[in-house]
Amino acid sequence: MNKNSIFSGITLASFLGCAFALTLLPHEAAAQAMSPMRGQVQSFTDSFALKVFPSNPYDHRIRVEVKVYDQDFNPVEAKVMPAEFTLGGRNSRPVTVMVPFDGANQRKVRVCTESVPFPGIGGKTTTTIKAQICGKFLGERLN
Repeated sequence: MNKNSIFSGITLASFLGCAFALTLLPHEAAAQAMSPMRGQVQSFTDSFALKVFPSNPYDHRIRVEVKVYDQDFNPVEAKVMPAEFTLGGRNSRPVTVMVPFDGANQRKVRVCTESVPFPGIGGKTTTTIKAQICGKFLGERLN
């Protein structure tokens, strides 16, 4: 046996092993999503508006909160409509976000969709995992 045939056999075995392992993964391994994930907006006013679409890839409903942060993940005083809602399985919905410039000509923000665990029996949450996905947006004031 030469080195090339041994290497080919190992490579094929590795590939088949990975393919088999992928079939064992749960089918619910989908990720929460939001679109768009990036954007640039121009405005003539003291604030700029964004429209994002959080989506739920799961078959069950989830509670969602949409929050706005600066580049360092400090909370930003923005108007989010609606800020909290329940999203059915395999659905998405539009959310409008109004971000003030706070005197600057440019503002970079992160708009984040966070899924919140439902309370379980007796008000205790059944899980403490809070999924978060964020998009980056740049607002520019035109004056």
